[in-house]
Amino acid sequence: MASKLVVGTFVTLDGIMQAPGGPGEDPSDGFQHEGWLPPHLDEGFDRIMGPLVDRADAMLLGRRTYDIMAASWPNMPEADGAEQINGMRKYVTTRKPMTAEWTNTEVLVGEAAETVADLKRRTDGTILVQGSSDLLRTLQSAELVDEYHLLVFPVVLGQGKRLFAEGTVPAGLKLTGSDTTGTGVVYLTYEWAGKPSYGTVA
Repeated sequence: MASKLVVGTFVTLDGIMQAPGGPGEDPSDGFQHEGWLPPHLDEGFDRIMGPLVDRADAMLLGRRTYDIMAASWPNMPEADGAEQINGMRKYVTTRKPMTAEWTNTEVLVGEAAETVADLKRRTDGTILVQGSSDLLRTLQSAELVDEYHLLVFPVVLGQGKRLFAEGTVPAGLKLTGSDTTGTGVVYLTYEWAGKPSYGTVA
């Protein structure tokens, strides 16, 4: 028994993943570019996101991302994907005990490197990580990420929380798929391949 941990992330060309959805999502550290994703939505985006969510058996969220999603998805049951997201199993990581009111949510209290490793061991299927930049750094350091599904947007912002921050643990990745949308979003899928390999250019 072991689950696969898949990171599904919206990211700019320069690696920013902060507040893609709109104003008020995450203005921390003076971030001034909230809402950089919506201008690039089209049928191609929906075509990619549908299967990504469909293959997930559960969703893993950091506390901040959980609060954002739990405040919106239960209140828009008619939105595309709402029934599936609201109904699927969800896990939220936190260092302090909390009450999770969003349907089918289990709270993982403690250090995320330990609670998520245990979660992977005791469950089957695919667990999708959405947003949660702080949590991602912990998962990367503990080498718990099995796949990255990245939607890279044709935007450069120059500030904000990055998918791979300074000090990220080195990792080798294997490209397993790619696609593009009409608005220039590039969809890339990678499998974790252990440590990077090195060589010399002759």
